[in-house]
Amino acid sequence: MSARILVVDDDPTVAEVVARYLERDGHVVECVGDGAEALRRALSNPPDLLVLDLMLPKMDGLQVCKKLRERWPVPVIMLTALGEEIDRVVGLETGADDYVTKPFSPRELALRVQSVLRRARGASVPAGTGVLRDDTLVVDVGAHEVRLGDDRITLTAREFDLLAHLMRNPRQAFSRSALLDQVWGWSFGDSSTVTVHVRRLREKIEPDPTAPRRIVTVWGVGYRYEPLTQP
Repeated sequence: MSARILVVDDDPTVAEVVARYLERDGHVVECVGDGAEALRRALSNPPDLLVLDLMLPKMDGLQVCKKLRERWPVPVIMLTALGEEIDRVVGLETGADDYVTKPFSPRELALRVQSVLRRARGASVPAGTGVLRDDTLVVDVGAHEVRLGDDRITLTAREFDLLAHLMRNPRQAFSRSALLDQVWGWSFGDSSTVTVHVRRLREKIEPDPTAPRRIVTVWGVGYRYEPLTQP
């Protein structure tokens, strides 16, 4: 699964190592050292994916991700400092699809890139190409499109997969670790990833995200999807 990837990091050594590993997987890689130039290039010629460092000169990674998300749904993997959980959470809330903490294994990053690309291209959407419906919420799996009434809802690849998974399994409670495994394909990871994606989904599909009716919290367990339309 080859792709055009923009690596944004102001450390030339890190950028070179990342590029080398990604090129081994058949990707075409371009490296940029500051946020402003990365945003300019991404908007003028959108890549298939960005590997984006959080701390950058001229414009930080959060600003780049936010501005890019306003214009184009390019998948983003954020690079964050080890132990800075708040940075990871804020990065996910800004729209990043995934994150890797520094120092990281270049091979792990390459595998994360493949995973995000598969999801962005619809290759890992749950089996079937049907349409999931719940009242005014319609998820067209084949078209990778979500509508709420007359409005089209823009979701990241991870958000789409999470919503589709929950809707395919109504009223079934999932722990955060189970969702990491079944939706992200991770056997380990930070459960705050799931928490942030659920919060973002609620903001997009719930009339009142502070009192969700569809994606409800099961205290002590995790989350479940509660259909508004009764069978």
